[in-house]
Amino acid sequence: MAVLVYVDDILVTSPDLHMIEDLKSWLDDAFKIKDLGELGYFLGIDARIDDSGLNLCQRKYALDILSEAGFLGCKSVNTPMVQGYHLHHDDGTILSDISSYRRLVDHLLYLTAIRPDITYAVQQLSQFIDAPTDKHLSAAHRVLRYLKNVPGQGLFYPKGEVLHLNVFSDSDWAACIESRKSITGYCIFLGSALVSWKAKKQATVSRSSSETEYRALASTVCEVHWITFLLQDLHAPMQKPATLFCDNKSAIAIAENHVFHERTKHIEIDCHLVREKVSNDLIKLLLVSSSNQIADGFTKPLPIALFKTFTSKLGMHDLHAPT
Repeated sequence: MAVLVYVDDILVTSPDLHMIEDLKSWLDDAFKIKDLGELGYFLGIDARIDDSGLNLCQRKYALDILSEAGFLGCKSVNTPMVQGYHLHHDDGTILSDISSYRRLVDHLLYLTAIRPDITYAVQQLSQFIDAPTDKHLSAAHRVLRYLKNVPGQGLFYPKGEVLHLNVFSDSDWAACIESRKSITGYCIFLGSALVSWKAKKQATVSRSSSETEYRALASTVCEVHWITFLLQDLHAPMQKPATLFCDNKSAIAIAENHVFHERTKHIEIDCHLVREKVSNDLIKLLLVSSSNQIADGFTKPLPIALFKTFTSKLGMHDLHAPT
């Protein structure tokens, strides 16, 4: 049995219904709880369960954000960010009221819990909450216009999936025009269901694309390791190594080469981490073409055609869209 607790909201799941009933009776005797029945709406997330699986979306929350910002009647766009556009701190005029920008980014950050399609754009916007400008606010408004286009987009978790981890790791070398730090992006699928994803600026500057790809691999492997432990706690251990796809031959060669070279001394710790997990059969590294690299959408803004391909491969569905 798994119990998820957030302040006074509790979610309980178990294959044994009697265990759930016993727990509810025990909690009611101790705290006088209110039983809301089967999962339907939890912390702003709408859950729909049927014979095919579970669909999660945040349509109501997205519409509330649009309503608060006055964008319910805005013209929609097909992507959350313009391709090739880079934000920086000296771009535009600093806003007189920065609280509205911070509140909007805060709402969008929570929306990424079920909306991986806006993860990269929100990651970029969150870097400027200290001194946002009108250009940053305009970029945030574009995300709202994208949400107007697909407010009910969500994730689908089908039943009867094979419990195997398929992982995609990618990076964008020296993407930040101010610090020249790179962007790490990854997504992890359990079967065909997306369970974890991230877009994050790396902590240090990398001297080559191979180095930044390898640092992205290290971050991804740490997440895979954590998910593996979580699945063991849920009595669903992995039967074979996670398949990790990377589109950089040099990074894979560094991971599989047990002899350190002069050019890899500065990334020695990450080398030890990834090589250890490869040798322990936690992961299996495979090369994937850049055109089939799903994590590409977590490292840079994509054109419309590639962005639609990106969202389709994430397993996103919209229950509220016309057939």
